[in-house]
Amino acid sequence: MPVVLSLNVAQKTAPADYARVGATGIDKRPVDGPLRISPPGAKGSAGSGVAGDSIADWAAHGGEYQAVYGYAREDLDWWQSELGAEFHAGQFGENLTTQGIDHTTALVGEHWRIGTALLEVTGPRIPCRTFAEFLGLRGWVKRFTQVARPGAYFRVLEEGLVGPGDEITVVHRPDHDVTVELFFRAVTTEAALLPRLLAAGDSVPPEVVELVHKRSVVES
Repeated sequence: MPVVLSLNVAQKTAPADYARVGATGIDKRPVDGPLRISPPGAKGSAGSGVAGDSIADWAAHGGEYQAVYGYAREDLDWWQSELGAEFHAGQFGENLTTQGIDHTTALVGEHWRIGTALLEVTGPRIPCRTFAEFLGLRGWVKRFTQVARPGAYFRVLEEGLVGPGDEITVVHRPDHDVTVELFFRAVTTEAALLPRLLAAGDSVPPEVVELVHKRSVVES
């Protein structure tokens, strides 16, 4: 049975705490929970959808389509074996560390019932310099991109309480083939895949839909 292993939040750190990174909310740590998860508002004007969680850069992270970030414990374990390192729950900046469910093959637009909340898969996490510098790994953005185990972002369809040990149930799978992995490759290394993202409808963040249309205009 898929479950939430850990619920993780962060307080925004000052630049002095991570001199290489600057102010960030990436350093998320497990909490007992449960915590309320609710729609935070539009990107750029709001941060995390998880109560008590902090996001520093609202222009790049957070908002409606990135209200919650999830990463599978199985993928953290895979990275541990690859890198010979140890990664605690929340170290990739995820709010939900899960077990028993694959984020990479999840369909954009899937609905996951977790606790009393209903979440919708909206796409992958794109690695950034802050992520690389926080982990202290050279070449991390390139390697993370090549491997394509990005974890999934969610928006909140029904607010509710989520905590460690809560079961995860997929209650809706849309009728298309736009997976989190396909989305990730489309916006990172395989731009020819971008038009396929439109099949996922309004589950795709508006800025990505705009990117697809701009590319179509350039190519026409």
